[in-house]
Amino acid sequence: MPAIDHTIAELGVTLPEVITGHVAGESVAIDPSAARHAGRFPGTGEQIATLQEDGSEAVNKAINTARDSFAKGLWSGADTGTRQAAFRKAARLIRKNAEELALLECLCAGLPSSHLASRQVPRAADNLDFFADYIGVMAGETFGQLSGYQTQVTRQPAGVAALFAPWNAPLALSSMQLASSLAFGNTCVLKPSEHTPLSILRMVAIMEEAGVPPGTINIVNGSGPVTGAALAGSAAIDRIAFTGGGTTARQVMASAAENLTPVHFELGGKSANIVFDDAAFERAVDGSLVSIFSNSGQICIAGSRILVQRSIADRFIEAFVARTQSLTVGDPLDPATEVGPMAFKAHQARVLDHIARAKSEGATLLCGGHAKTDLGKGYFIEPTVFQVNSNQLSLCQEEVFGPVASIQIFDDDEEAWSLANESRFGLVGYCWTASLARAQAFQQQVDAGTLWINTPLARDLRAPFGGFKESGIGRDGPRQAADFFTEEKALITAVGTPPIRKLGSTSD
Repeated sequence: MPAIDHTIAELGVTLPEVITGHVAGESVAIDPSAARHAGRFPGTGEQIATLQEDGSEAVNKAINTARDSFAKGLWSGADTGTRQAAFRKAARLIRKNAEELALLECLCAGLPSSHLASRQVPRAADNLDFFADYIGVMAGETFGQLSGYQTQVTRQPAGVAALFAPWNAPLALSSMQLASSLAFGNTCVLKPSEHTPLSILRMVAIMEEAGVPPGTINIVNGSGPVTGAALAGSAAIDRIAFTGGGTTARQVMASAAENLTPVHFELGGKSANIVFDDAAFERAVDGSLVSIFSNSGQICIAGSRILVQRSIADRFIEAFVARTQSLTVGDPLDPATEVGPMAFKAHQARVLDHIARAKSEGATLLCGGHAKTDLGKGYFIEPTVFQVNSNQLSLCQEEVFGPVASIQIFDDDEEAWSLANESRFGLVGYCWTASLARAQAFQQQVDAGTLWINTPLARDLRAPFGGFKESGIGRDGPRQAADFFTEEKALITAVGTPPIRKLGSTSD
C-alpha cells in the first residue's frame, strides 16, 4: 500500500496540520491549550492531521453566531428562490469537486473510493437538489369550513438546529441534515464525528461559495462527552437532529429534556434479510452481499441477519460464502477495492470482540473471523460469515457495524416473520420472493420503517425514512422535515362581521 502522504500530494490535496471548527464563515483560530485528537488514515494507521477539540466556550460562540445570523434574516428571511439557487449551485459544485470530496472522506473514514464516487458524493448533491425542488412546490393551507371565517396555516423556521453527523457516511448523512434544516430557513451548528471532519468542512465551504451566508452553518469539532454534550445541553438550541448509536442518543435525549428541545433520532439497526425458496437465486445472493458488505458493513441499514428457507439453505450458504471469500479487501483508495478497513482502531477492536463472542456462544464460523493483517497496520477485518441456530445470540441481537453476517435457516413464512421481528431494532428489512402474497405479507408483518423487496438499498427521497422501536424517533423526508424544522401558525380571520357574544351587555 503506497504511503499516504505521497497519495495526497499526487492528488493535489492539502490537509491542515490542525483541523479546527468553522464559525461565521471562517476557520476557528488554533488554540494551543485545547485538547487534540489524532486523525489517522484507516487504511494504514498513519496520522494525517490533528483535530482541535471545541469546549463549551467555543460551542457557545458557534451557537451565538447561528442565533445572530438567524435574527439578521440573511438566510431565515431569504425568499424561496434565493435558497433554491444556493442549494442548486452547491449541488453542481459538489459534483464538480467529487474527486476531492471522495478523497477527503476516504482519508478519514476509510470507505472505498469507488463506493464514495458512485454513491455517497452524488447523494450529497442529490439531497440539496431535492430540497431545492421541494420548497418550490410546498404551500401553506387555507380552510373555509367555519362560516364567516377563513383559516390559514403557515410555517416559520424553528430557529437554530444542532446537527450531529455520524462517521460512517459523513457526506451523505450530514448533507441530508443540512438540506432538511436549512431548506426551511433555519441556521445550524453541526458537529461531525471527531474521526471524520474533513469532507464535511469542505462541503460547507462549497455551500458558502454557492451563496449560503456565513454564519448560517457553523461547525464544532470534538468528542461526544465534551463538544457534543455542550451542544446538546444548550438552552439556545431549538431543534436537535442526531444520527448515531443508541447509547449516545440516550445521553442527547437526557440533555434535550432539560430544555424541552425537540429531537429527531436516526439510530441503529439489526435488520433481517429474508430469502425464500422461490426467490431469483442469483439476484438474492447479489443483493444479500450488497446489503451487508457495502460501506465495509458500517451501515445502519445492513442486512446482517440473513434468514434462508431450508430447501435452498445449503445452496445459498455455499454460494454466499464463496462470494464472500472472493471479495476484494484492501486499500480504500484503490478503485478495485470492495471492502475497506474499519473507520478507526477502537471500532476494529469492537467488531473483533463481537466476532469472538459469537464464537464463544456457539455460532459456526463459515469464513473470515479475524483481523486481516497482511495489509499492514490498517484496521482491516476479513469479511465474516457465521451460521447460527438461535436468534438470541449476541451476534443476532446487537449491531456489529462491520463486515459480519449471520445466516439462520427457517422453515415457513410465519417463522420468518417471527425471527425478523425478534429484535429491539426496526430500521429496515429485506425480502426475496417471487410471490406477491408473500411480498404483501412481508409489508404487513415485519416491523421496520423501510422494506425492500427483491432489491437492496434503493431510496426515493420523497418517501419517509426512519425506524421502529430503538431504531429512532421521527423520519427523514420532505414533509417530515418540514414538520420537525418549522413551527406552524394558524391564522383565523373574520370574513365580514360574524357575530360575537356580548358578554356584560345590559341591552335586551
